[in-house]
Amino acid sequence: MTLGGSSKYLCVVYQKVLKPLFFFMSPERAHYLAMDLLVFASRIPGVSWWMKRRAVRRNKGREVTVAGLTFPNPVGLAAGFDKDARWLTALEMLGFGFVEIGTLTPRAQSGNPQPRLFRLKADRGILNRMGFNNKGLYPAASRLVRRPKSLVVGGNIGKNKITPNDQAVEDYLACVDALHAHVDYFVVNVSSPNTPGLRELQGKEPLSKLLRAVVKRNLSYPGHRPVFLKIAPDLTNSQLNDIVDIVEAERVDGFVATNTTTSRDGLVTPRYDVEAMGAGGVSGAPVRQRSTEVVRYLAERSEGRIPIIGVGGIDSPEAAQEKLDAGASLVQVYSGMVYEGPGLPASLVSGLEVQMT
Repeated sequence: MTLGGSSKYLCVVYQKVLKPLFFFMSPERAHYLAMDLLVFASRIPGVSWWMKRRAVRRNKGREVTVAGLTFPNPVGLAAGFDKDARWLTALEMLGFGFVEIGTLTPRAQSGNPQPRLFRLKADRGILNRMGFNNKGLYPAASRLVRRPKSLVVGGNIGKNKITPNDQAVEDYLACVDALHAHVDYFVVNVSSPNTPGLRELQGKEPLSKLLRAVVKRNLSYPGHRPVFLKIAPDLTNSQLNDIVDIVEAERVDGFVATNTTTSRDGLVTPRYDVEAMGAGGVSGAPVRQRSTEVVRYLAERSEGRIPIIGVGGIDSPEAAQEKLDAGASLVQVYSGMVYEGPGLPASLVSGLEVQMT
């Protein structure tokens, strides 16, 4: 089977067999079942070796160096998919160049009440209000001791819901302390719409204070760990200007653009159905255009000095290339995995190879 054939086979199996099964279930239950199946497959003798071997061949000539780190290929998995660093070995065999775990908080928290994850099938999107549900820093750190060494792993960090904003810095510093020895880069998440008040930390004064403290603590440890800032797609150009200035002033290494949107504009899903789902951030195809606009604006405003990881609506090689053309150095997927399945990362890497030659 050819490299392209193997990813196409995975996509066909997913579309014809697994996706209909998963879409009968609640999205959260389907997510855990899908990962259980992937872990099972990875433990079948020869399967993981076979898929990793093809990934290595597919990655040839596609290495990307960003903020001092070398990524096997520019396609990564966004935070939120593997919150607790449970599935890194299984995810590596799908061909991701990097995986971002989290968002992790110092203390375990259950997140918002269920249901809190919804499919916007007509829009190829997802609405979520998960609320930083995770088992806490220390169980994740203990798993990361056994992480695949050939996989670039980022740590997405946040604050606990019960932590007031004027004490948020301590939560982020606790994350740096616990994870520094185990991850390759950090992402400071102040842009989720699902933790009350979190986006207020994107303001000029609190953001400067937070980033200054995180960068200082990060530099106190041996070994460079680049620090990225994850931002919302709902910021104005004036706010983006301020954030670029802050990132440069505080020596932050890059951006992750963007998180989910609170906007409901342009959705095909009937308004009544969306309102019934309630609050939350929308990801997937509905945020593609806006996230690309933000990537392009950041790249132009910073004159290309600040690396960008582009996220939002990437479900095809064309969508990935759009982010790269706008100024991103790397891309991440999440919702696209729900609609396209486990063959997506290999398909993206192969598609980008064709378009880049």
